Amino acid sequence: MPHNHTIDCIVCGTCVADILVRPVPLVHPVGGGRLFHVEPIAVTTGGIVCNSGTAMRRLGMRVAAASLVGDDLWGGVVRSRLAEEGIKTAAIDAHATLATSTTAVLIDPSGERSFAHHVGAPAALDLGFIQRHSAQWAESRLALVGYVGLLPGLEPVLADALAAIHATGCRVALETGGSGGTLATVATALQHVDIYVPSLDEAIHQTGLEDPREIIACYRRHGAAGIVGG
Repeated sequence: MPHNHTIDCIVCGTCVADILVRPVPLVHPVGGGRLFHVEPIAVTTGGIVCNSGTAMRRLGMRVAAASLVGDDLWGGVVRSRLAEEGIKTAAIDAHATLATSTTAVLIDPSGERSFAHHVGAPAALDLGFIQRHSAQWAESRLALVGYVGLLPGLEPVLADALAAIHATGCRVALETGGSGGTLATVATALQHVDIYVPSLDEAIHQTGLEDPREIIACYRRHGAAGIVGG
């Protein structure tokens, strides 16, 4: 039976409110009891849901978002920014107790950055979240899920979660972040992944191999049948 896809891609995973503070001199430690006069403080959004979702939407794709935010001011900021871009937010849920993921970005005059980050609600993404939103997966041609390495609630059940998405007729692209996590995290899930292209550094960290051909062969041995790179 043909699928009635109304969404080109649903992006699921990290979802962050970013607070940008500049200029902050970072050559020396900030220290305590100091006052810095800065430019107007800006608020934007980050994480795979906001960044990739916005990029695809601006390229003309039909995009939806799936993640957890807090029942707080920053959660409202994330929702409104996504909606302003024309991204569907029906699968952006408010967590009852966890705060929205936030980052204070301190930027020095040269553009160098330091970060103060609160992981927040996306850490609670789990199999139950995936199962509750089966209707959203079924509406989508592709689910982009990430970042592996930054989703502690989802990674232990990653294979089951991606299998549940696949079962709705939605293809899966998996994205890594940070160190990329471990091979053990992704190995059992690769059979449910249509596109998996970690960065070379992340792939080296996962596999312990350095040659791209050997890396791809390793992923194939663990069941990857779709598009694989490294």
